Amino acid sequence: MFPENFDLIAYVLAIYLLTNFFVFLVFANDKRKAKKNMWRTSERKLLTYSLFAPFGAYAAMKLFRHKTSKPRFISVPFFLALHLILIMYIFYNIWK
Repeated sequence: MFPENFDLIAYVLAIYLLTNFFVFLVFANDKRKAKKNMWRTSERKLLTYSLFAPFGAYAAMKLFRHKTSKPRFISVPFFLALHLILIMYIFYNIWK
């Protein structure tokens, strides 16, 4: 039922989920700092994080309404779609 390397898959999936959770927290913290006029995370850093963990970034953007009107952040849903395609491709090839 499960592939031979199931432990490795579970480990990689756990790291991926933790990375997305971390990025979610970074976006949430940046929103908090924006409200308090504090030193914030750069847009470049937020976009870089979004490239590697778009699920956390997109969830935080929607939940906190953060960076949703910035044109540069229109790429986040594209990153999310790209990750979905890659994940489906990987899982299809693992379980076929």
